[in-house]
Amino acid sequence: MADPISKLFSLGSKLQDLPEEKERAISGYGFYDWGKSAFETSVTVAFLPAWYAYLFLEANGLTVTLGSITMTGDAVWSLSVAIATLVVAIVSPPFGVIADRRLIKIKWLKIMTYVGAGATFLLAFAPFFGNTSWIWLMVMFLLANIGLNGAGVFYNSLLPHLGKEDEMDDISNRAFAYGYLGGGILLLIHVGLFLTLGTSIIPFIMATAGIWWYGFALLTFMWVPEPPIENEMESMKFRKAAKFAVSEVTQTLRDVKKFPNLFLYMLAYFFFIDGINTVTALGGVFGTTVLGVTTTELIITILAIQFVAAPSAVAFTKFAEKVGTKKALTFSILGWVVLCFAALAFVPLELEDHDEYFILYEWNEFVSDEQGQPNYGFYDVHVDYYTPEIAQKLDYGDEEFDEQAWAEEWKNVLPLEYSTKTKTQSWNYGDTVDDEWVNFTKNLTDIENSDIEDFLVSVDNTRFSASVLGGPLDGKNNVGIDHPTNLGDGSIDFIPIWARDNIWAPLGLTVFLQFLLLGTMMGTLLGGSQGLSRSIFGQIIPETRSTEFFGFFGFFGKVAAFLGPTLYFFMAVMYDSRVGILSIAVLLFIGLILLFMVDVEAGRKDAKAEDDRLRAIQASLNSEDSIEE
Repeated sequence: MADPISKLFSLGSKLQDLPEEKERAISGYGFYDWGKSAFETSVTVAFLPAWYAYLFLEANGLTVTLGSITMTGDAVWSLSVAIATLVVAIVSPPFGVIADRRLIKIKWLKIMTYVGAGATFLLAFAPFFGNTSWIWLMVMFLLANIGLNGAGVFYNSLLPHLGKEDEMDDISNRAFAYGYLGGGILLLIHVGLFLTLGTSIIPFIMATAGIWWYGFALLTFMWVPEPPIENEMESMKFRKAAKFAVSEVTQTLRDVKKFPNLFLYMLAYFFFIDGINTVTALGGVFGTTVLGVTTTELIITILAIQFVAAPSAVAFTKFAEKVGTKKALTFSILGWVVLCFAALAFVPLELEDHDEYFILYEWNEFVSDEQGQPNYGFYDVHVDYYTPEIAQKLDYGDEEFDEQAWAEEWKNVLPLEYSTKTKTQSWNYGDTVDDEWVNFTKNLTDIENSDIEDFLVSVDNTRFSASVLGGPLDGKNNVGIDHPTNLGDGSIDFIPIWARDNIWAPLGLTVFLQFLLLGTMMGTLLGGSQGLSRSIFGQIIPETRSTEFFGFFGFFGKVAAFLGPTLYFFMAVMYDSRVGILSIAVLLFIGLILLFMVDVEAGRKDAKAEDDRLRAIQASLNSEDSIEE
């Protein structure tokens, strides 16, 4: 009997009234996505990066020297992710060759899960390592990534064995729907715990994410059978097996002419999945730095994406049944291109109220004479809780505004706190009292009003904003050139300016609502694009070589992970972030054109011909063995 979630996703599906064994296998396949999504949402996106950054700063300050190279915390983090990605990308295709010829797919899915889920659980032990806790996090995160990506090769290779070609869309999309729902539910629980208990709960979040992943993976191990193999290889020692696997991969690359549509599809996949992954990976950065959304608003949007993507994945299955898998995927990728162009138009509304500014000066007037007339007054200053932190670094580029030098120059009129360890200034936001936030307020009793006026002028060069309420300077304000609301200098700023004046302002849509809309659009497309791209690949690869080719599938996906962010970085540096987003649309469009050229039906025929060839060889070998006996 199918689980309740599978029953829900089966409504109106061709995967109804299946044999119990097949229902359980499909559910088990989906529950692996359900479990491992905990790592992708709660750990990778929501909590671990900030926790790592905090522990790194506490232990080292802003930088650490590894060998002769001085690196920032985020650089070390990026390096560990790159190493994990590279390791899996290199070993996946040859390992897949062996997995197609030995009954080890489930076995190695288990091993990679033990590595990934176990390392995720062990993240919780970081506080026990004192000043080296950040190293523990980095190592465990590296191992968890190796486990996640390695498991993905064997997990994906199970897909062609779970159903027929016309069922693959449904199975693949349903698994992604399980993932979005499972990851979203646990993230919602974790966010609730974090908001209630604060940072002390983060180790518990890490541990439960690992348990969640492993616990639901057990259903996969129990319910999904090991696929049969039809070209079994003899038992070999490791060196010989590795040599054989590499030779087979090399031969596959030489056989491009045998699988023209498969390799064309992999090239198309390289471009469009790179675009999709870049948008999802950098969406949060774009939201916080360009649009100015808060961390809380970002997490709410991530949750919305998860819960929108789950039903959308199922909806794309229905769509694919009507128009075909390739057309449905094409529509999805076209949607991503449109989304990139739409993102150009999102922009914060112009600041109108005093409380909308980051740095706030408020007149404090004392009444002391008998007539009740003010004797004197002065300004108080505080920062809004959502004010972005002053850049925590010491080495600024030649054309880069030095925020630390600016803060140091104006520390007499700003609410700051100085760290002797990092030798940097940061905002003094205040503290919570009885679960309510109370701003730290600095009294400027000995400060001339002219000093505040001079400071307001200095804001021109920053990404901050400042406003004055009451007193002799009432109504004065300024918005920095790099503030999210300040437009006009970018190459294509005319787009967000027009949208703000003609769409967002008349409708009263704040930047958070715009970003939430963007996230909803992203969630709508995610399930379809990811599930259908895997489904098409599963339909045009030989069933007898599924793990080998899914190794290539993973390789292309991992290699592609470098192109998009790199392109975005250079375009953002040369022009601005909106031009960076536009460049990603180009990648998606290239992938769209290449996908249009793929003949899926011809690809299926090529795959069947290869299966028939290998099965004939195996039948011949079996016949010879029978004769010898």
